[in-house]
Amino acid sequence: MSSLDLAVIGNCMSAALIDRRAQIVWGCFPRIDGDPVFCALLDGEEVGNGKHAKRGVFAVELEGMTRCEQHYLGNTAILISTLHDDDGNAVEITDFAPRFIHYDRTFRQPGMVRRVRPIAGRPRIRIRLRPMFEWGARAPEITRGSNHMRFVGPGQALRLTTDAPIAYVAEERPFVLESRISLIFGPDEPLRSSVDATARDFFERTTDYWANWVRSLSIPFEWQEDVIRAAITLKLCNFEETGGIVAALTTSIPEAPHTQRNWDYRYCWLRDAYFVVHALNRLGTTRTMEGFLAFIANIVDDSEDEKLAPLFGITRESKLEEHAASALPGYRGMGPVRYGNAAYTQIQNDVYGSVVLASTHLFFDKRLHRAGMHHLFEQLEKLGAKAVAVYDTPDAGPWELRTMAAIHTFSAVMCWAACDRLARIATHIGLHERAEHWRNHADLMHAAICERIWNPRKGHFVSTFEGEDLDATLLLLAELGFVACSDERFIMTVEAIDRQLRRGHLVKRYAVADDFGRMETGFLICSFWFVDALWAIGRCDEARAMFEEVLKLRNSFGLLSEDADFETGALWGNFPQTYSMVGLINSAVRLSRTWEEAF
Repeated sequence: MSSLDLAVIGNCMSAALIDRRAQIVWGCFPRIDGDPVFCALLDGEEVGNGKHAKRGVFAVELEGMTRCEQHYLGNTAILISTLHDDDGNAVEITDFAPRFIHYDRTFRQPGMVRRVRPIAGRPRIRIRLRPMFEWGARAPEITRGSNHMRFVGPGQALRLTTDAPIAYVAEERPFVLESRISLIFGPDEPLRSSVDATARDFFERTTDYWANWVRSLSIPFEWQEDVIRAAITLKLCNFEETGGIVAALTTSIPEAPHTQRNWDYRYCWLRDAYFVVHALNRLGTTRTMEGFLAFIANIVDDSEDEKLAPLFGITRESKLEEHAASALPGYRGMGPVRYGNAAYTQIQNDVYGSVVLASTHLFFDKRLHRAGMHHLFEQLEKLGAKAVAVYDTPDAGPWELRTMAAIHTFSAVMCWAACDRLARIATHIGLHERAEHWRNHADLMHAAICERIWNPRKGHFVSTFEGEDLDATLLLLAELGFVACSDERFIMTVEAIDRQLRRGHLVKRYAVADDFGRMETGFLICSFWFVDALWAIGRCDEARAMFEEVLKLRNSFGLLSEDADFETGALWGNFPQTYSMVGLINSAVRLSRTWEEAF
């Protein structure tokens, strides 16, 4: 069983992670980048496998529980957990975050609903609700009413409203569950109707919402359930108010045991934009794609003549100062726990290409409508000018090296891609002089880059100018259009990566030592890139076989984190990882038989 065998529920405002004992062990409020009120995941011990979290948890416990069966309600973000003991007693817990259309608007109030009902025997349960504030440093002040509890912290107040005996909840006293109860946790606001009626209404409308959303997806014939679960998970990483999509819902889960590689991923990386937009486009989720593109377009408007940061907050905050939360020991005790991310200060030259590549959809996709396209093009041209100026200068690279700089192939190629796409956009909107301008720049850059990244002695492209080493982003050279997939140099590079970076069905980012030593785990998106590259060069059977093996690394809920152990396949890194789920979607769409072929 994966050590990150967690399910996720959410509503594009807040989200929560639920472990194999049906304990909510992670949840930030009032937004997905907020204070982790439920912080048990980073409180030192591994919870879920026979262990109880001590704080920062929301648990509904069956006395004497011996097993817990869990599954998502089909095509939804609603989790069903059934707890059993050895005496024939059982309870069912239904967990979800309300999300539905109300008065022509999307209702997505931060919070969650837990509906608990007896399904066998006379089960005795205990409810433990122990939120914390200020990154685990402060317990809340608690007040009680006739059917609610308030949890008051320095910056926010949260409320549980329930039809369970409030004294039993407050004292964590076990009681026999005779009939269904509902627990509604969220903002400090009173309900306008009964607890049971509200919970039932929220459940029915949330079920309908997700079912209708999934019906709108364009999915491949093969791996349908896998793609649907990945799509729902990707949607849960979307902060819908602004359109931003975070890299993951957690912070500080290390990439490997006892490493300092544990960062806060609850932010929006521009590098991810190209891949995320492609996945959303392939799924046909135009509203989410349009929201994300609007988020990016606002960043372009903000940028003026300043350099672009590689990542932003979900409301486009550009300064994300990194701090350590001393009150939390970390995932399985592997601190530090970080909030904020100092990578925002880095020079990462690929960002200009990432933004232009993602924004290209706004000009070519007729489903999307945005006023002021010529103004947007003018803003993108400013980014193109920066790409021309910096493409052959050192930066931190795609892997965000903190103490090492070089002229990275990926960054240079993404700068080329900015000019290439600007030429295509200019042609499309009838600006032929600008098209020629950007095509000339792209051609000059292409020639210079090719000369400096091909190592004839090694017989493959290399990760830095005049370098000797490989990294997994070289797998993207054909995907980005920099070389043809039939180019012998690309094929030789894929073969070299196969020999040097691949271990079974996992692929390293690179093999050389960096700021923190050598890679101890495989980076899952790199495995999907390798699958796509195999397919592109005609090794289709190998691509399908490897894809199937990577799918086996998902946890019992069909989810992936950032990394996996080479030997055991255990998941590591922040969770659920948007990049990994996007890689799954893109590879599945590419590899699947078409619907016409299937019939």
